[in-house]
Amino acid sequence: MPENTIAKARRDSSLTGKSKWVTPVIIILVVALFVICMVLGAKKTSGGEEGFGGTDDAAAEAAEKAGAKKWIEPIFEPNSSEVESGLFALQAALGAGIVGYALGRMSGRVKGREEAEHASDLHSVDDVPEAAVTSSEANSTAKS
Repeated sequence: MPENTIAKARRDSSLTGKSKWVTPVIIILVVALFVICMVLGAKKTSGGEEGFGGTDDAAAEAAEKAGAKKWIEPIFEPNSSEVESGLFALQAALGAGIVGYALGRMSGRVKGREEAEHASDLHSVDDVPEAAVTSSEANSTAKS
């Protein structure tokens, strides 16, 4: 690995550097967006129906109006829309957890491979980047 890349990687501090306010601001914006969506989505329409029905219900209604018949019946139908929403959220959380775990494992595998390659490339003292030499090592080599 070239010295420029090592020095650049050490200088890159993205969200951990001087601008530590970026992460809390992003979190606050995401929470605010979530709250706004929940407030606007919870409003009832004039007919007393939910204001946020979803595209699945709209597509099913349009298909029934066009004369389509159901091919299959659901195996399990929840008692209320709240239970249905909770089960959907649980399914989404499990899926996100599995995807996050898989991506983390792949990322760790790539980093481990890069570190192993870098360690195997350093055979002599001349191959060590200058940034890795401490001041005490530099003083001892200057005196000799």
